[in-house]
Amino acid sequence: MDRKILVIAGMHRSGTSLISQWLYRCGLNLGDSLLGAAIGNIEGHFEDTDFLRFHEDTLAENNSSTYGFIHESISNLSRYQKEKLKGLVGFKSEMREQWGWKEPRTCLFLEHYREIIPDAYYLIIVRDFNATVSSLIHRDFKNMETKYLARNWFSRQIWKNIRSARKERKLYENQSEFYLNVWITYNEAILKNIQTLSKSQYIVTEHNSLCDIDTKLFDKLVNKWHFSLKYVDFKKVYKRKLLSDVTNIEPFVNDKALLEKAKNLQMELKTYLTNS
Repeated sequence: MDRKILVIAGMHRSGTSLISQWLYRCGLNLGDSLLGAAIGNIEGHFEDTDFLRFHEDTLAENNSSTYGFIHESISNLSRYQKEKLKGLVGFKSEMREQWGWKEPRTCLFLEHYREIIPDAYYLIIVRDFNATVSSLIHRDFKNMETKYLARNWFSRQIWKNIRSARKERKLYENQSEFYLNVWITYNEAILKNIQTLSKSQYIVTEHNSLCDIDTKLFDKLVNKWHFSLKYVDFKKVYKRKLLSDVTNIEPFVNDKALLEKAKNLQMELKTYLTNS
């Protein structure tokens, strides 16, 4: 039986949760147990927890951050890890004729997924490095703020009037370069994946254009890739007010060569954007 598998790939904070929510409403099975809401995604993550657990476990076994905030992809899997991944994909395919998943750490394992599922389709979401890194730091700040605002009245006033702005700036000073390196790692893996695939296997779209191209995306998913879906207007899931303001991270990055690397990578990714 011909199985249709859609891999939704993109860096953390790139809009993968948003587009996954839309696809879920259009009728695509994204897993039987989905990760719920949190400060960074109050609408829900729409992540298959089976893939999430595999990625976290494998990262931990490789002595890496389970969040996936690392500076190189996972190039080698043990025999056990590879068989475990094959079993997971095989089980999903036995259960469904068409299915997909979204989990940002997928980007770190793309070469292994290509090997295990050579005929999979890829919906790739890219977002510029400045907005992505700014969003990651904003999420860190909101997590910090939640803890302070849970304290007594006096502590809350000190936070609002004295500490808040200073703590936020410190986060940008400490984290911008680190997260920029992570962005490069994920997007280099995405670029390598695109260059390895047949053009008929992937769609590349930008975070900020999702509202404008949903009908084109849907048309390709249904009429070219032959997924069985029912169209839902993307604007029904898109909420502009949930997006955080973007802060320019460039003044906080001391390594200017790293900035240049990110800019060149971003320009190269844009050449693969799908226009139709």
